[in-house]
Amino acid sequence: MPEVGSSVLCCARKLNRKNRTMLLELRAENYAVMDHALAGFGPGLNLLTGETGAGKSILVDALALLMGGKGSTDVIRHGAEKAVVSCVFEATPGAEAVLDNNGLDANGSEIILRREIQANGKGRVFVNNQLATVAVLRQMAPELALVHAQSETLTSFDQQQQLGLLDRFAGIATDEVAAAYQHWREIKSRLEELESNEQDRMRMADLWAYQKKEIEAAALKSGEDEELEAEKRRLANAEKIYSAAMGAFDQLYDGSASAESTLRAALKNLDELAKFDDSFREPVVQLTAALATVEDISSTVRDYAEGTQASPERLEEIEDRLAQLDRLKRKYGASLAEVIAFGADVAAKLTEIEDRDEVLRQLRAELAQAAEGYREAAGKLTTARRAAAQNLAKLAEHQINDLAMKVKFEVNIEPQDQTTAWSAGGWDIADFLIATNLGEPLKPLTEIASGGEMSRVLLALKVSVEEGSARQGRKTALPRTLIFDEIDIGIGGRAAEAVGQKLKALSRVQQVLCVTHLPQIAAFADQHLVVEKKESQGRTRTGIRLLEGSERTSEVARMLSGATVTETSLRHAEQMIAASR
Repeated sequence: MPEVGSSVLCCARKLNRKNRTMLLELRAENYAVMDHALAGFGPGLNLLTGETGAGKSILVDALALLMGGKGSTDVIRHGAEKAVVSCVFEATPGAEAVLDNNGLDANGSEIILRREIQANGKGRVFVNNQLATVAVLRQMAPELALVHAQSETLTSFDQQQQLGLLDRFAGIATDEVAAAYQHWREIKSRLEELESNEQDRMRMADLWAYQKKEIEAAALKSGEDEELEAEKRRLANAEKIYSAAMGAFDQLYDGSASAESTLRAALKNLDELAKFDDSFREPVVQLTAALATVEDISSTVRDYAEGTQASPERLEEIEDRLAQLDRLKRKYGASLAEVIAFGADVAAKLTEIEDRDEVLRQLRAELAQAAEGYREAAGKLTTARRAAAQNLAKLAEHQINDLAMKVKFEVNIEPQDQTTAWSAGGWDIADFLIATNLGEPLKPLTEIASGGEMSRVLLALKVSVEEGSARQGRKTALPRTLIFDEIDIGIGGRAAEAVGQKLKALSRVQQVLCVTHLPQIAAFADQHLVVEKKESQGRTRTGIRLLEGSERTSEVARMLSGATVTETSLRHAEQMIAASR
């Protein structure tokens, strides 16, 4: 089947680096009517067209699946064991942070997602070829793409998403609130930990008191056990030590053939030699020093022997003390230093319990002060958001009504003072409210019945936000791809052209993918892909082709005139494409 060529993909990737495009390619294998389909996407506006039933929306559904959507065995192509969808996104710092938080490795400048749906109902998820979970895909989704598929209720556009759009529209920063929230949370966590552990600590207090008393009563000194072991060895071998010392004294000094008497006799002879030969004067000095050394050693061993006495009482005392130290080390640490440190730790815990009321009082006072700081910062944020909400509502209502709708639109900001609603982004809840028909009450945006209407509203909102951002000199695109499925349902003529213009405007700051049936919209494409059904070997297969030049003109002409393309429709298509530029 025809596929997007590798040269097109390569070109798209180069452009992506320059224009911060997010989605690079999408692949589907044995998915619905697709046996093997590959689509490459480029920067700007990517439009998918094709005859009704060709499978255009299937691609959008595949992307929704890769963003963590619910899987079903119904998507498996008949006769296949499993369906596989995968895509390649350009990496963002936020997406890489999600990878890091889930213990997954980054893959250079790209993020590869793959999901398998097996016939037995089981499935597998891979991120950068590493086994992951659907929960990880859902965490990644806000950093990569926002999919608005006809098959979904579009509840993914929740209040948090709406609040983010408002903040971007007005250039509102939440740093001050985030810092205040973090400070409040840290104090609250410390207080909760102290309070939750209090019962356990009280139950342990008796044990800690006993341990503290036992260790303090022992009056430990670091290294004491080593000193006692040395003394024990001396006392246990007192007789051997005395005998050896006195033997050494006798041989060195006191015996009839002692070293001292021998050296003294030798020294006398050397003195006599030195009278006749000066070369013996130095040996005389050396032998005199040796004699002095022998006398010193003799005195030392004699004194040591005289001080060595067997003392069974002292030996027993030492053995009892060492046994006590060993018991403490078995209970509290491998060394006396560790036992002493253990005693200090339990003493500190007991002091903390004794000082509990004062510690709790201080923490509660700090928590109240931190909460007041958060309320002040969050209140300022609420004021800024309410002012911005009026401007966004006015601009968005105008943009929505340009798209063949007649609506009333409001943005409501309500602060939530209860602490359970506090967050680093403030305490506000954003409600985008809309009435799609005259006289109807305003309802939350996500309750709109028509997916086509929802897509158009979202498009208008996105354009409004980007206009507001551009007016303030902030032209950085949101870090994700926007996907719209059949945004053109129920419109035509000038409204269709207005949708095309808005899609084109939005695609200047971020990548947009859109499935359309209208030539007025298709004419604005930066990349035009056609989804086709063909029969091969008795089976229907769906393929995707990138159109260029005359092929694109022919496709727009087909959308204008139907199955039969005429010269008139071709000229009209050429004019529409030229006008869109």
